[in-house]
Amino acid sequence: MADEFIKGLTIMTAAGLGWMVLAGWYRTSSFESAAQLVEPVSIEAPDLLNGLAIVLMDVLLWFAILGAFTFWVLIPVGRELRTTYSERRSQ
Repeated sequence: MADEFIKGLTIMTAAGLGWMVLAGWYRTSSFESAAQLVEPVSIEAPDLLNGLAIVLMDVLLWFAILGAFTFWVLIPVGRELRTTYSERRSQ
């Protein structure tokens, strides 16, 4: 169980850090604003690299959420279900 926790924490930490860096670059218009990191992306002249970074920002956010959920909830529940199923089958 500790192995799954560390994997989920690592995914959430690394992907969350990547999201925060990109969101700080693309979603913060001024540091005096109260809506930092959640403002809409505003780029005057979007090019390929900015577009890729914006897509990567969204991918990292969902990877952090779903990766942690997978290792903290889905895998332990699956193991418990498999154990329960094998115990009932052996009776």
